[in-house]
Amino acid sequence: MSTNREICFVIMPFSKTTDEHTENYWTKHFEGFLKPLIEENPKLKVRRSKAMRGDILREIITDLVVSRVVVTDLTDNNPNVYWELGVRQSFKHGTITIAEEGTQLPFDIGGKGTLFYYPKDHLKMEDFRKRFKEAIQDCFVHSDRPDSHVLDSLSGRGTLFEIFRRDEAIRRLDAVLSECSGNLSVLKGVADQARYNQENPEEGAFITYRFRVSAAELLITNRYVDEDPSFFKLAEQYLTYIIAINDQLNSWEHSPEPTEKWLLKLLKQEGSAAKLLKNFRAKVVAAHKKVSKQF
Repeated sequence: MSTNREICFVIMPFSKTTDEHTENYWTKHFEGFLKPLIEENPKLKVRRSKAMRGDILREIITDLVVSRVVVTDLTDNNPNVYWELGVRQSFKHGTITIAEEGTQLPFDIGGKGTLFYYPKDHLKMEDFRKRFKEAIQDCFVHSDRPDSHVLDSLSGRGTLFEIFRRDEAIRRLDAVLSECSGNLSVLKGVADQARYNQENPEEGAFITYRFRVSAAELLITNRYVDEDPSFFKLAEQYLTYIIAINDQLNSWEHSPEPTEKWLLKLLKQEGSAAKLLKNFRAKVVAAHKKVSKQF
């Protein structure tokens, strides 16, 4: 037997579910029916769920998430089985659901294409075996074929994941806009104080507040909006600019004359600092509108 077989994890009851389906029944169902049937596929080796307690629960969740194929037996509508199926389908496709003929499935599972087996009908059981093995092989041949409504809803364009991503981008852009507005106020305060000090050197005072940069840094680092490179180049210029001014502000009190000259020279260049800040803010406003219109 190959040592490179991948895991097929079987979700099924492990204790009594009905008078007929005892713990011993489920053990034989796994060992004598499901395990050998699944392992006819040379790519797979089978592992079964266990009672969920302590560290075993963590082990089960890991198996549910990483296993290449998961087979779920929904017979008797066992709550633990549905819980494990929910975990699996929140993370990965490649799940096959089966049940004994006569099982009444909930409406949200009924449309999934569950395969029914017939313990008392030899011909129908042979048909089940054939379709079951085909379904297992399909998990390899079409590994990206969706079979989880949960994942279909959580990932991809227009889905919950994208809605959450959009809302998070909007909140982050709101923070950038707030930061820009605050920085424009700081810039005006710096300019006014520098001019006043030049005109009234004996009454010189210094700005103690600084430009904020964290929201702009997050935008540049994470690039959480779909904008062209020029947008992020402008963001980098903006950030470089205000960091440079902050550095000068830190030395203002100790070197007032050269600092004020540097600041005023910067501000006299056609209002270049204010122009850059306003231009960047306008681009962020446009990005905010674009993101807000999605979906």
